[in-house]
Amino acid sequence: MKAWVYNEERELDAAQFADYLDPATTAVVSIDMHRGHLDDSPDCPCPAPRARDVVAPIDSFHDAVRALGVRIVHIRSVLRPGGVDDVHGIPSAWRRTFPLHVGAIPNADAHAIEGSKWTEWVTRVAPGDMRVDSKRRLSAFYPTDLDFLLRNQRIETVVLNGGFTDCCVLNTAFDASNRNYRVIVLRDLVRGTDAHLEGAALAMVSLHLGLVMDSAELLRQWRG
Repeated sequence: MKAWVYNEERELDAAQFADYLDPATTAVVSIDMHRGHLDDSPDCPCPAPRARDVVAPIDSFHDAVRALGVRIVHIRSVLRPGGVDDVHGIPSAWRRTFPLHVGAIPNADAHAIEGSKWTEWVTRVAPGDMRVDSKRRLSAFYPTDLDFLLRNQRIETVVLNGGFTDCCVLNTAFDASNRNYRVIVLRDLVRGTDAHLEGAALAMVSLHLGLVMDSAELLRQWRG
């Protein structure tokens, strides 16, 4: 079995990670693949242009996942109208710190507002997929019912894709590991703020939280 350890590809003994590789107890968790990050318009409220190139690969991976009967959960950030649980309440830290690096973000106050076009999915959501629409901070577990949903299906392993690698994916990986889920992050299907932070986040996952794999290799393991 091939995996990435501290950003170097290694051959690992699959038997040592058998509990990570059982598709029957696994859910794929796809994070924040909506227009608020991925739209190419100038008023996109929280643009993640590096993630646009994984939309089609994620859709293809999800098609293969569905064919194998593995469950998929799509996560998106949704804030109440008026921003009372963020920008007009206690604002998320990133709203003040991230612009220190990238500069002012036009229309940032519109990010993830319920009912707006910015919460529309960009990746394909099939009728049999599950959705969690109450992510309001960086982790897919907070303050959502994701943990409740997974445990009711006896899920033990979560496979993460989406964005940002160094932000929402990393926070979700920490929360999943701290809740005793087995964590796999798909190196080719996540994108970070930049290559440096993406690599750093994947290195941290590989040392402390779980496996970093390529999607084709994970499918190969699932297919036996």
